[in-house]
Amino acid sequence: MTEPQQPAATFQIEKIYVKDLSLEIPHAPQVFAEQAQPQIDVRIESGEARFQPDYYEVTLSVTVTARAGERTIFLAEAVQGGIFAMRNIPEADLGPLLGIACPTVLFPYLRETISDLITRGGFPPLLLTPISFEQLYLQRVQGNDPQQGSRGPRIETAG
Repeated sequence: MTEPQQPAATFQIEKIYVKDLSLEIPHAPQVFAEQAQPQIDVRIESGEARFQPDYYEVTLSVTVTARAGERTIFLAEAVQGGIFAMRNIPEADLGPLLGIACPTVLFPYLRETISDLITRGGFPPLLLTPISFEQLYLQRVQGNDPQQGSRGPRIETAG
């Protein structure tokens, strides 16, 4: 007697989209006349949720704050979303797909979205530095990230 064959596991990108987008320039137009070199702070978070059987929404959220001293030059925020179909994937394999593979797919889109937003605001382009979502996922799974809540990895950089 042969065992029934398991259906093949599939991972498919269904949709990639901008879920939220915001740019604030609180001191415009004066800020454009200044020559200050701003301090750049970047925070990135990922999140995921199953919204239908076999369908997951994964999001990457970024907040970029440029400051000169205590004064905010600009605040740019973007949420890049993706819908991913995952069928017949063992439960143990879902975590790495949602925490590593999906954010890795979304990151180039988020990078382009935030760079375009900042450029359209009248500032030089800002390219987000590549991120190792694998390393961040492993830190989260091993519990080495004390600030980690129920959302995905959080990255903080200063430029």
